Amino acid sequence: MKQTKAVQRVFILGMDGAGNFVQQADTPNLDAWLPRGAYTFDAKAEMPTISAECWGSVLHGVQPDKHKLNNEKAATLSYPSDSPFPSLFRLVREQQPEAKLASFSSWSPINSGIIEDNLGVHKVSLPDAELVSSLLVYMEENQDVRLLFLQLDEPDGSGHRYGYGDDCPEYLAAITTCDELIGSVLKRLEKLGLMEDSLVVLLTDHGGGGDNKYSHGSAHPMDRDVFWGCIGPGINSGLLKGPVSITDTAAIAALALGLTLTQQWDARLPEGLLDDTWASKSITIVDSKTAAAEESHNG
Repeated sequence: MKQTKAVQRVFILGMDGAGNFVQQADTPNLDAWLPRGAYTFDAKAEMPTISAECWGSVLHGVQPDKHKLNNEKAATLSYPSDSPFPSLFRLVREQQPEAKLASFSSWSPINSGIIEDNLGVHKVSLPDAELVSSLLVYMEENQDVRLLFLQLDEPDGSGHRYGYGDDCPEYLAAITTCDELIGSVLKRLEKLGLMEDSLVVLLTDHGGGGDNKYSHGSAHPMDRDVFWGCIGPGINSGLLKGPVSITDTAAIAALALGLTLTQQWDARLPEGLLDDTWASKSITIVDSKTAAAEESHNG
């Protein structure tokens, strides 16, 4: 069996509220990069199709009824550091203590209320363009980062102001701007020679305009159907034919980072995502009581 180059870092790069309208917007960067890996325009957002519930599932690997996040909680409370449903950031910190971790989020509640405090995560919250400028500087200086998350906000903001959908030019223009910003990140990773041993997930959290032209939250396909793609060592190329949830992002990130999970995630590896170089690898899940007992015994 041929060997896959070990993944040294994972990048989760997202834009908020874009649904699968990237198909109608001018997105030359996504058009060029998604086919380099496995992708779909029919992935599903979690219910309700709201930012905290959805980004919470992306980063914690479980559905909203488990992580229990909503926009109000994320904006006002810190995520419990002892939750049985930790974020990817907490799992990496606990299992790989020296790892560099970073989160760049235009919507600040992700940094303050979805990712746990006191993990030593480099957190930056700025408007989209300034945020990406900060990220590019960080990448130049921290090429050994282990996990980096990016969330750009303007498609969702534009949708709330002008309406969601392919008949709203302001909304499509906001998606195009985010495509340019994410493209600058991808090009920098390539320039730095990091793509050979990095895993990149490209996604959005939800769409909009289904039940309400200026909002989201429903199960309508305009709200729930989203684009999702993954590029990296051992990832197949082409359209994914099976079901994909945004929550599944956590599964491929966990596998690539070599994490052991102490709870049953809802995240699954999408069918057809991995080539045969991953055949001998699987996500390790241990019972939390067993893990605690072993830790006590070893201590």
